[in-house]
Amino acid sequence: MHFLSDELDDYVTQHSQDEPELLAQLNRETHLKILQPRMLSGHFQGRVLSMLSKIIHPTNILEIGTYTGYATLCLAEGLAENGIIDTIDVNEELVDFQRKYFDRSQWSHQIVQHLGPALDIIPTLGKKYDLVFIDADKDNYINYFHAIVPIMNKGGIILSDNVLWSGKVVEEVKANDRTTKLLMEYNQLLKNDSRVETVLLPIRDGLTVSKIK
Repeated sequence: MHFLSDELDDYVTQHSQDEPELLAQLNRETHLKILQPRMLSGHFQGRVLSMLSKIIHPTNILEIGTYTGYATLCLAEGLAENGIIDTIDVNEELVDFQRKYFDRSQWSHQIVQHLGPALDIIPTLGKKYDLVFIDADKDNYINYFHAIVPIMNKGGIILSDNVLWSGKVVEEVKANDRTTKLLMEYNQLLKNDSRVETVLLPIRDGLTVSKIK
């Protein structure tokens, strides 16, 4: 589902910061070589992630769902000088692809890859986070949220991607559509949980910004 016309979408992109060349190369190679390139954050959302990270200027970032590393590099743009971004993914086949682009960036020594289920890895990280980006399997969003809230610094920001789910959250949900039902439950959780204050932005496929109280 397109929430803006193609013309408006192009206008928004053209009047936002240009896509850095390294990310443009990553974008192209993802579309050429990797399955499901639609999962890539892309130019406009990438600039949104970069801007939010620069505003927060986090020391520690946690990313749940690396894919090819596009969003990772966008978030890294706002890292504090000695900051670290821990990024978790279950796809072993993408580790070398990610690392190639991480190592070509100025943040290569600040990006730590973790391979395996996020719910197993998160308890082992042993640090507090200023910024978390959730963009992995949607069926576990609620579990991820409850796992990360206790390891967030006060005032920390949780970003949740794909929360509009191609508009399915406002359509009649099919009986067997478990993912949409869970995303709707997740959106309600973010609205009602007293530990956070939340705004849902209609950016791309929906991006929620939740601030730890």
